[in-house]
Amino acid sequence: MNLPLLGADDIEVLGPTGALDALEAALSGGLDPETSPARHHVTVPGGELLIMPATTQRVTGVKIAGVAPGNPARDLPRITGSYLLLDGPTLLPLALLDGAALTTLRTPAVSALAIRHLTGPVLRHLVLFGTGPQAYGHLAAVLAERHVERVTVIGRTPRRVTALVEHARQLGVDARAGAAHGTEEVATADLVLCCTTSATPLFDGALVPDGATVVAVGSHTPDAREVDTTLVSRSTVFVESRVAALSEAGDLLIPMAEGAFGAEDIAGNLADLVTGRIPGEKPVAFERPRFFKSVGMGWEDLAVAAAVHRKSAP
Repeated sequence: MNLPLLGADDIEVLGPTGALDALEAALSGGLDPETSPARHHVTVPGGELLIMPATTQRVTGVKIAGVAPGNPARDLPRITGSYLLLDGPTLLPLALLDGAALTTLRTPAVSALAIRHLTGPVLRHLVLFGTGPQAYGHLAAVLAERHVERVTVIGRTPRRVTALVEHARQLGVDARAGAAHGTEEVATADLVLCCTTSATPLFDGALVPDGATVVAVGSHTPDAREVDTTLVSRSTVFVESRVAALSEAGDLLIPMAEGAFGAEDIAGNLADLVTGRIPGEKPVAFERPRFFKSVGMGWEDLAVAAAVHRKSAP
């Protein structure tokens, strides 16, 4: 059989809103992130291999992703991989997708879905940590979902910061570079996006204003985090799934080890946000920072891959 190969161009056609809508439809349709199959980690010479299966009644799939820390120095992407999409009832292959491009679209869509339920329609100041593919993807996803008045980009490499600032300006946003520590910028933000490979906190969590939202996507290991204990302990915390977060999210596990946060303090998962099952006040009315932590899950790849396949069908 001739297996369709869906590359980056095919995946980008779906766009941030299409990916977000596919995720929301899956959760609205009853998908439970807590029962999604676990991700498998395999150490290999080049870095780490991630094997991420997922299934529904209609489709099944698996992503094999590589995380190669040495690749950027070779001018190669840090994230590599492929996604195999299968028919659910027969398990016959339907398509092979570019796994890196799928991840670049899927992760910002997950964040944007949380932002849809955690913020108002206008964001006065977006602070964006990171200058890699996820930073670009998150900027596009947020702009597709919200009106943004101003963007501050913070990164370690000045030329990459400048490039992302210019890209944001070309999209019609007032953008500028920020100081590396982000102190002044975070203190005036109503949305902070953390899209880095940092293993240590990027800023002082005490500076985040009440009512602001922080989204962290860069780490998926228990010993790495982009935000500090102060932010986590003073925030209303949401996750993709409690099971995944309590297994992989150092942003939460480190504060838990310090005794400053507990599993019971998680306010809800992404399905709770989408279906409105959060008890008490609506999340947008919470009078303290809101923190959404994602580590990446297989069901998200499956939902977006299936949407890409449907859109590519003749």
